[in-house]
Amino acid sequence: MHTQVNELFSELWQNYVSVTPSAAKIHALLGSSQQDDVQNDHIALRTFNIEKINLDKLAAHFLALGYKENGEYHFEAKKLYAKHYEHPDPTQPKVFISELLLEKCSPELQAIVHKLVDQIDVAAVTADNFLYSGRHWSIDQATYNTLVKESEYAAWVSVWGFRANHFTVSVNALKNFETLVSVNDTLKAAGFALNTSGGEIKGSQEVMLKQSSTLADEALVEFTDGSKMVPSCFYEFARRFPMADGTLYPGFVAASADKIFESTNAR
Repeated sequence: MHTQVNELFSELWQNYVSVTPSAAKIHALLGSSQQDDVQNDHIALRTFNIEKINLDKLAAHFLALGYKENGEYHFEAKKLYAKHYEHPDPTQPKVFISELLLEKCSPELQAIVHKLVDQIDVAAVTADNFLYSGRHWSIDQATYNTLVKESEYAAWVSVWGFRANHFTVSVNALKNFETLVSVNDTLKAAGFALNTSGGEIKGSQEVMLKQSSTLADEALVEFTDGSKMVPSCFYEFARRFPMADGTLYPGFVAASADKIFESTNAR
């Protein structure tokens, strides 16, 4: 496992932009001339609740770097469970990890996922690079299509494996923008498509968090029976509001996150 937080996030970012080229363009678009005000609010990771690779196994990589668990979230319709983690140094990004609750899915989906996960070497899960190691199994297009029909989430993990599903620009830290609306308008003017599920902006000042996101880029995935363009990763934008004590709200809003997940849906 990594011993340096910054090194881990640097590797996660490089892996992320390799299949999300729009992120580098947006980073340049939103940043001021110094480029140091595009700060990462949080990343998100996805997995299945199989013991070998469950949420806790991914979280262990962050706990070893001093992160602490800080909240849990339930997504009944999508059959997901999630937790978020924070570092004692508030300038470090938060981490949001979710897992698909397989026991709530069809026997067919469960069988497919177990067959994929069985191909992972147990030693790989604690390796330094596990969180950005991608896919550890082979899959054909028919299997992917079967998963898409039942769970977009399962389908995404089946082709992309382990990597940051998104990075998030902290709107609070931007020097050239004060509102999420102005960020969204700039993105749209530059030709970036936004996720409009549940509205372009999810959340409100009342829940102390507003979020928006691009639709995922598409990238070429190699299947055992050919290659195909499928949604990869997306970029999120978060504006946090102060709590009663004056500090910015550090958590997440399940109703908003539920719609953010749909940024990677097949189109």
